Amino acid sequence: MLQNLQPASVWRYFGEIMQIPRPSKHEEKISAYLQKFGLDHGYETLHDELGNVLIRKPAAPGYENAPDVCLQAHMDMVCEKNNDKDFNFLTDAIQPVLDGEWLTADGTTLGADDGIGVAAILAILDDKSILHGPLEALFTVDEETGLTGADGLSTEWLKSSILLNFDDEDEGEFCIGCAGGIDTTVAIDYSTRYCPAGEVAYRVSVSGLVGGHSGDDINRGRACAIKLLNRILWNATEECKMGLARIDGGNLRNAIAREAWADVVVAKEFDEPFKALVARFTEVLKFEFRTTEPGLCIDLKSIEMPQLLIDRDTQYKLLNVLFACAHGVLAMSREVPNFVETSTNLASVKMDDKQIHIATSQRSSVESAKFAAAHKIEATFRMIGAHVTHGDGYPGWTPNPDSKVLKVGVETYKSMFGHEPIVRAIHAGLECGLIGEKYPRMDMISYGPTLRGVHSPDERIEIKTVQMFWNLTLEILKNLK
Repeated sequence: MLQNLQPASVWRYFGEIMQIPRPSKHEEKISAYLQKFGLDHGYETLHDELGNVLIRKPAAPGYENAPDVCLQAHMDMVCEKNNDKDFNFLTDAIQPVLDGEWLTADGTTLGADDGIGVAAILAILDDKSILHGPLEALFTVDEETGLTGADGLSTEWLKSSILLNFDDEDEGEFCIGCAGGIDTTVAIDYSTRYCPAGEVAYRVSVSGLVGGHSGDDINRGRACAIKLLNRILWNATEECKMGLARIDGGNLRNAIAREAWADVVVAKEFDEPFKALVARFTEVLKFEFRTTEPGLCIDLKSIEMPQLLIDRDTQYKLLNVLFACAHGVLAMSREVPNFVETSTNLASVKMDDKQIHIATSQRSSVESAKFAAAHKIEATFRMIGAHVTHGDGYPGWTPNPDSKVLKVGVETYKSMFGHEPIVRAIHAGLECGLIGEKYPRMDMISYGPTLRGVHSPDERIEIKTVQMFWNLTLEILKNLK
């Protein structure tokens, strides 16, 4: 399927990468593949205890005195699939699908974030005809669930003074800054009660949402499946004395929840009113999100009667706190027009036999506002006596508009494509923040081909922009003398 796509070497390596399972925190196979690649090519190849890999390629003839440049991408991928897709990300190969001018996958994330960056670096390392100075290729682990690969990077590893990060998602732009982030997780203890006699049981589900990246897409008006489901459950509790057996929604902390469901019971006397309530909210929510969520589906189906329900007090607290929990944009930048400064994502709700677990993440380009957002979520859940913890977080990347590599990139882009590229900061997290913290003098930019629907099964890459990204990178390397 990929054989006729250009540049052929990039797509060939991307095809190989798609055969290798590489969920975050399970990068052993892709790390071993990269190490073998470096050694097979006779390059100096290093790896650390985390699984990060560094490959060094000597300068092309005549470029020995050019500055050392680090090409950087992360090897892990977000693993999201549609509920009806039978797929194991730990064992199965991604199944690519050509869709006109785009490449996507069959019911799963594609892994172009950041597999296409990894593939481009491998193609550069493999090609002896490319003009460049001394190169370092840095492949990091676990970018998607904590940036722990970049966070654990040795301060003695890199020799480069310039870093090209290949993790941007819009052709025609250079990223020079990003938001910092932190995770806030919640555990709510609960007990159970027996289901009363004379009840009927249903599964209420929300599906068909667009989802997307919890940073880049948080201001696009997309719905959170957990919030929509909770509105139905909250009102059903008030109007129909509904009992809650189980609730489940979302998956990854850096993805907007696309699907959610709950198993519930109501007394037979409330059966018809409950059905009417769900039908009413189906119309209400479809109208509210008619522009951003055209595929929204709310389904109600009968299920076997559960034996146990969540205790009434916890159900009351849970549905109220989920209603109150902030989700979305908290503040827009006061300096940069139309730029999100601070946001929060209600990412997932899961249950085990003793606790309900809620995952959220906060982002901000202002460090103090990042912590204020996390504390806002903490304060919300403290009011019901929940256990709240925060992750270590990661720093933002402060923009440097006077960057030398940025100037080379902009001038190269203009000469190649005849117009100015966009230069901006993003609300997503990038490893550049952590790398810059460890290597304060590193001059960095981030760019890449066009991706859409990342962190969801709608992830796709615009094929023609891969060629543009490739040509631009070769010219930048040639011009960094």
